[in-house]
Amino acid sequence: MIARYTLPEMGAVWTDQAKFDAWLKVEILACEAQEKLGIIPADALREIQQKAAFDIKRVLEIEETTHHDVIAFLTNIAEYVGPASRFIHLGMTSSDLLDTSTAYLMRKAGLILQEKLAKLKSAVGRRAIEHKMTPCIGRSHGIHAEVTSFGIKLAVWYDEITRSEKRLAKAIDTISVGQISGAVGTFAHLDPFVEEYVCEKLDLQPAPASTQIIQRDRYAEFLNTLALIGSSLDKFATELRNLQRTEILEVEEFFSKGQKGSSAMPHKRNPITCERVAGMARILRGNALAGMENVALWHERDITHSSVERVIIPDSTIALDYMLHKFINVVDKLLVYPENMMKNIEKTNGLVFSQQLLLALAKNGITRENAYTMVQRNAMMAWEEGQDFQDSVKNDKEIVAALGEKTIARFFDLDKNLRHATTIFKRVGLE
Repeated sequence: MIARYTLPEMGAVWTDQAKFDAWLKVEILACEAQEKLGIIPADALREIQQKAAFDIKRVLEIEETTHHDVIAFLTNIAEYVGPASRFIHLGMTSSDLLDTSTAYLMRKAGLILQEKLAKLKSAVGRRAIEHKMTPCIGRSHGIHAEVTSFGIKLAVWYDEITRSEKRLAKAIDTISVGQISGAVGTFAHLDPFVEEYVCEKLDLQPAPASTQIIQRDRYAEFLNTLALIGSSLDKFATELRNLQRTEILEVEEFFSKGQKGSSAMPHKRNPITCERVAGMARILRGNALAGMENVALWHERDITHSSVERVIIPDSTIALDYMLHKFINVVDKLLVYPENMMKNIEKTNGLVFSQQLLLALAKNGITRENAYTMVQRNAMMAWEEGQDFQDSVKNDKEIVAALGEKTIARFFDLDKNLRHATTIFKRVGLE
């Protein structure tokens, strides 16, 4: 991921330094396990623990000749350790090192995302409670439908984030699996204890069964979970972008002092962060597809997955980390305009109460078909002629006869739409 979208904590997980640190940790732990089994002498283990090191430039230099990153790494370690290095990587294959260390790093990245997701949920929950009873128009097909509240909109997001938290926790568990099982995964040259020991020290579980690699359905689940979280952020951001349109202007991204919206038009205040979040979600979805393509490999392994994963795993975790960070700030500082929300509710001259009137007629003995016709003819007059819907209804003799002139105003009740807001909030865990 380019530096523009890389935050320090997550970026540090995917540096060459962090990768080789993880590789060295796995190799030393495997040596410790082999020493406990009596395979590696204690003095050799001590020498390995004290001397094992690497130099990134030297590893890359060796790789220019070997064209094999793990061999280059092991060769560099041997330059530091000396004769005792013959015990390093004993019985292991490259994927034992690569997949176990990658799982370790993916878990670290996943836990960072988990923390950010919790912060977003808290921010959304706080703003939802703040605007629990702030009326705004609900839209279907982009057209005014009925009144909801801005808080209810956010409560729906809060509930979706809760589901994302559960998915992410499961996905982290799914990829927190290591293997030290040797070529084609049979433990032919390794005791399974080595795998168990290394995994325990790294907060991983041993793979119940592996070939020469950890099976890539695990990675695909993780990447698809990140893409799904990104798609939720895309959805939230798209809603805010729509609500910020000049013709609507119910909310607005915070616009800081000195910020510029356009190189040509000084008046512009654009929802650039939401647009960036929506755009970056496309990267996550594309990477998730690449992750699924990696599931099918030849026999016990090939390396068609390897080049892909060097890009999509760091990039997806870094991108989502950035997206969460930026969207938390959007939610925290979001400008909300209740006055504009009310103006938009009133823009259709009371049409948003058509269903209340329809139901009242049905409850008073009018068939649904006839009631619909009666309400719709008045609604169309409001649409086409700009008449006030309630005034039109009061002049409709058939409706007045069915409901009584004095009761009609009861069916134009804004609060009725929000009377169950507390129930909704309780259901999603906000009360």
